Amino acid sequence: MKMMKYLLKNGTVISGTERKKADILIQDEKIAEVGENLKAEDARVLDVTGKLLFPGFIDGHTHFDLEVAGTVTADDFETGTKAAILGGTTMVIDYASQDKGGHTLGEGLEKWHKKADGKCSCDYSFHMSIVEWNEKTEEEIQDMIRQGITSFKLYMTYPAMMVDDKDMYKILKKLEECGCFAGVHCENAGVIDALIDQAKKEGRTGPENHPLVRPDTLEAEAVHRLLVIAREAGAAVMVVHLTNRKAYEEILRARAQGQTVYAETCPQYLLLEDSVYSKPDFGGAVYVCAPPIRKKEDQDCLWEALGKGEIQTVATDQCSFTLEQKALGKDDFTKIPGGLPGVQTRGTLLYTYGVRAGKITEEQMCRLLSENAAKLYGVYPRKGALLPGSDADIVVFDPEKESVISAKTHAYNTDNNPFEGFALHGGIDKVFLRGNLAVEDGELKKDKLGIYISRGKKQL
Repeated sequence: MKMMKYLLKNGTVISGTERKKADILIQDEKIAEVGENLKAEDARVLDVTGKLLFPGFIDGHTHFDLEVAGTVTADDFETGTKAAILGGTTMVIDYASQDKGGHTLGEGLEKWHKKADGKCSCDYSFHMSIVEWNEKTEEEIQDMIRQGITSFKLYMTYPAMMVDDKDMYKILKKLEECGCFAGVHCENAGVIDALIDQAKKEGRTGPENHPLVRPDTLEAEAVHRLLVIAREAGAAVMVVHLTNRKAYEEILRARAQGQTVYAETCPQYLLLEDSVYSKPDFGGAVYVCAPPIRKKEDQDCLWEALGKGEIQTVATDQCSFTLEQKALGKDDFTKIPGGLPGVQTRGTLLYTYGVRAGKITEEQMCRLLSENAAKLYGVYPRKGALLPGSDADIVVFDPEKESVISAKTHAYNTDNNPFEGFALHGGIDKVFLRGNLAVEDGELKKDKLGIYISRGKKQL
């Protein structure tokens, strides 16, 4: 079946370095041409005057169809990627994982392919979480690379996932030798457990205790320890879901000593404050995630870091649950499944509260949502760019569209939204996925078009 050819006329094309008036010609799955006054008699012409044209957004941190705290995320790859593409995200990179107890990386990858293949409405790839390190796992790294997995995940917390410092060193060293790197969840598990024990001993069981047992100091300590280990291993590393100033300063110190350290943050850490955990009637449970939401001064620090280019990507850590699922921790806050949805509103929130507020530019937004992730995760310029030969993944963004975030209208399979009531000034008009007009007038027109993307080595 022959694909329709499209010509986008009179839009403003945004890259990581400039904004310019230009037309874009889409032929088959690719961008055929970018320039002024383009013509194509056999194309469907779309007048996008007044619209911003971004490369399709890439979310490098999602958790769909994941078992957490005795339940499974409310959004699987089918519902989650529908929400993603409605929000302008044309590619997600989800976290696949081996299981502890002698399971291989290959078994983990096969398990995630079964969860995702044939169900996705945007393109997808996987990072591989390493939870056990032995000779077999080490041998599998090259096999993962052959299958297009070039980034990995390590945890410094969660008993089912965490690796100790000895294995952390060995893993980082091996990944660096292979031209790969790991994103690391940084929290001090031991002290967190001690603080949890103390809270329970004192009869403190509500969600308001969640940020108290996972303070910023314990994230910063773990970041410091990670970066010391990474320095000894001579390895580049990424700190995922960075939340606070103390941890950020550890990254700056390591960079000043010549280390390569990438950083990612998320909308919840840019826009929410820790007072949300004290909402009445168990309302704070909605916001339970790890690391927790921090304070206003931490928000300000992260925004400043984005403006300076010191944080490379804004991802979501999408991990959604219904109110009924959150209620699993009604009598014990440590049993509240941790995570928030975010893939549908990442771009519109960053535009409204970042670009329009003068904290970042449109070009920086492009780098944070598209270009840097494409380079970090080895898919540039196929993804993350509006260049001839790139995949025709295009977000037609309306800078004047206004709406309000609500659980009643979002596409997630949940009955709550952490950004409930947030006003948006800027919205998704159209989304092209590899030349297919998947979203038009803000509505999903074509679903399950997503394919698995095999990735190369980092380019950033």
